[in-house]
Amino acid sequence: MYLTIKETADYLSLPEELVKSLVLQKKIRSLYDGEEYLIYKNQFQSHLEQVEKYKMLYDEYLKEPIPEDIDVKDED
Repeated sequence: MYLTIKETADYLSLPEELVKSLVLQKKIRSLYDGEEYLIYKNQFQSHLEQVEKYKMLYDEYLKEPIPEDIDVKDED
């Protein structure tokens, strides 16, 4: 499925100007049909899955208790 720049911006929750800039810099693959740029939607799927995975790993890291420091000496 192909999306226009506006639809891609909505899908990625990014400003339309940023998406257009990335397309023109060839950082997002696209096709030009003579009128507008068309962007293949599934090219973002692996990136979005990876972002979700890292969010989950980060949340797990934050939930992990802080281990006691072995080198702590009682000053009393």
